[in-house]
Amino acid sequence: MKREIKLALMYRDMWQSSGKYMPRVDQLIRVAEPIVEMGCFSRVETNGGGFEQINLLYGENPNLAVRQWTKPFNDAGIQTQMLERGLNGLRMNPVPKDVRKLMFKVKKIQGTDISRSFDGLNNPQNLALSFQYAREGGMIAQGALSMTVSPLHTVEYFINLADDFIALGAEEICLKDMAGIARPVSVGKIVHGIRARHPDIIIQYHGHSTPGFSVASALEAARNGADIIDVGMEPLSWGTGHADLLTIHAMLKDAGFTMPDINMKAYMQVRTLTQEFIDDFLGYYISPKNREMNSLLIGPGLPGGMMGSLMSDLEQNLSGLNTWFEKNGKSKITQDDLLIKLFDEVEYVWPRLGYPPLVTPFSQYVKNVALMNVIQMEKGKERWSMLDENTWNMILGQQGQLLGKVDDEILQLAEKQGRSVFTGDPQELYPDQLDHYRQKMKDKGWDAGQDDEELLEYAMHPVQYEAFKSGEAKSKFEEDLAKKKAPKKDVSSSATDHENSLPSVIDIEIGNEKYSVRVSYPGQKSGNVTPVISVPVPSHEPSNGNAHYIVSPLEGKFFLTKDSGEIGIKVGDKINKGDTVAYVEAMKVINAITSDVSGVVSEILVSKGADVEEDEQLIKLI
Repeated sequence: MKREIKLALMYRDMWQSSGKYMPRVDQLIRVAEPIVEMGCFSRVETNGGGFEQINLLYGENPNLAVRQWTKPFNDAGIQTQMLERGLNGLRMNPVPKDVRKLMFKVKKIQGTDISRSFDGLNNPQNLALSFQYAREGGMIAQGALSMTVSPLHTVEYFINLADDFIALGAEEICLKDMAGIARPVSVGKIVHGIRARHPDIIIQYHGHSTPGFSVASALEAARNGADIIDVGMEPLSWGTGHADLLTIHAMLKDAGFTMPDINMKAYMQVRTLTQEFIDDFLGYYISPKNREMNSLLIGPGLPGGMMGSLMSDLEQNLSGLNTWFEKNGKSKITQDDLLIKLFDEVEYVWPRLGYPPLVTPFSQYVKNVALMNVIQMEKGKERWSMLDENTWNMILGQQGQLLGKVDDEILQLAEKQGRSVFTGDPQELYPDQLDHYRQKMKDKGWDAGQDDEELLEYAMHPVQYEAFKSGEAKSKFEEDLAKKKAPKKDVSSSATDHENSLPSVIDIEIGNEKYSVRVSYPGQKSGNVTPVISVPVPSHEPSNGNAHYIVSPLEGKFFLTKDSGEIGIKVGDKINKGDTVAYVEAMKVINAITSDVSGVVSEILVSKGADVEEDEQLIKLI
């Protein structure tokens, strides 16, 4: 008798692996019915991971989106699954215990059946609560093995890891091959080993197609006992996404497995609608590079899910780097040049950072460290001179223990900066906060929402939720989209040259208030006047111009503190060389800005949350 293989559609992940944004709820509702009518899926990935944060970023309520998007699949008897990041929940940094527990309860009520839980370091300790809370909330607890290839991540290691997850309460196992670099034969051996020890456990294979292994890996997984294979579909399969439904379906049928037939009329409707969404606005955030398969990724092993943001980061940093090259009489480099330098540096830094699996958020940390190393070294500075705070937390055990040993050079740098290694349970570092956010909502007059879903969203994504509630997120998104849709100007014209030479921002002082004035010209949008931090100038400031400016080492958003519990510097504070004075949030991580001299804070030149450019002056010292 032929064995049945089931298929799961990664509709959410298809978008995240391709670009920055995902369809609006009205678009999701339109595409849900034809997905059901295709008749070949037992599961659809509907939410989780960065999905709900992205809703907030373009001004949409994620709770409304999840409820309406899961309903058609619930009604049709198709299981829905979400992705969650263990200790990090639905975000990039650790989440308090009470917020994690509420998340599973809310998501089940909203219509999500299965929680695929993974830990970026593959730490069973960090996933124990996820399995417990998922089951208590009525969800199926699936434990995901974050696949990677290193001398430490062997076939036996992954089989034993599955044992650990199942002992802690995982009801299913997923091989999460987020970069598609797991070698097919090894995938088969891992599935075979898990199946031999756990004959009745459901095993699901999830592989991105970027370097080209995933089709063979899916076949090896199926032959060795996997029950479900994750797939994508055109126009968002392949590239940094997933192997295509039609290919996997035909291959597995040829291999002797049974599966439902595909309703091709419905397939074409889903395909057409997806392309319509791309043409509407989503395509403006999809790099053509992410539609290509790339075997260069076999070496660095960066995952498909982060390639959308990676190409955006490269574009921004390339511009800043080439500007620096021009100022210093050096030749510009291309995006491909920077990409290869980045890949080479990832291969260098990854073992020295302790071999964290290259999955969210640690793939971003490793990528960011490598990118900042490249940029700093291109400018003649030291490697490791821009280690962000999130990466330090990983190195020092605040998000769990690394499998490998951190390089002595980095540990010596930590000691020099007064940082110490944490060896306890990371969850202990993040106390409960639901009561705090519930009170904040009361103070603001906000409703906690049906089943406390708005409270969950606020506690999970406080900064993004506030921007959503104020309307700032939507207006910024619409402004950005308008810029992307606008026709490119002919910079060769003298009028444009003149326009580009005019100042766009000037600083003025009225009374005791300092203002940053954005200037507009005929044909442009009207300018606005944005107050910045107003500070008195100390009377003892020298008039000979002997002041020092701390500048931003990269483009991003400026903050004086990295969380609400900290107290930022203020005018008059004495600063020592090496002190952390502020932070710039860039590429999804927090970068500490340190002073390269000692002095007294004379002026803070940038307001909280403001966008800053590389080399922009942030703080004035005297």
